[in-house]
Amino acid sequence: MLADGRSRCGWANGDLLLARYHDEEWGVPPADDDGLFEALTLEIFQAGLSWRTVLRKREGFRRAFAGFALPAVAAFTADDIARLLADPRIVRHRGKIEATVHNARALLALQTEVGTIGAWLAALPRDPDAVYAALRPRLAFFGRTTCVSFLQAIGFITPPHEPGCWKVR
Repeated sequence: MLADGRSRCGWANGDLLLARYHDEEWGVPPADDDGLFEALTLEIFQAGLSWRTVLRKREGFRRAFAGFALPAVAAFTADDIARLLADPRIVRHRGKIEATVHNARALLALQTEVGTIGAWLAALPRDPDAVYAALRPRLAFFGRTTCVSFLQAIGFITPPHEPGCWKVR
């Protein structure tokens, strides 16, 4: 437990970085499509790693990926990918970096088709399988587990807070 005395989910207890994410972001819809893209990207990079690792590098990710601005990342070239592979501020995983550029292009194309991604998502059933079926053909490095984690992170489905957590409603 941190100095504020709040009980949290076990993974967020005792770590200020994780507690802040748990309290302020996990389960809260992002303000815009770039925020959705950031959440998706962080979930993809987290696969196989700890949340603490990804959150510690978050500012590096933001700088490396142009603040997660979809048009900017969609315009990345092979030179940008090479630059990112050498950037110690982020997790340097070629597949995940290439997936991020691919996903920016895919989400930008989706925006062109439907308007905002947030509104499009909101119109889908609150069912991870339906969202997975709609996004999987478009996105790279996007499996079922990542889909569920992403949907929890953005508040599309309720994240599983543990009994005793102050956020349990």
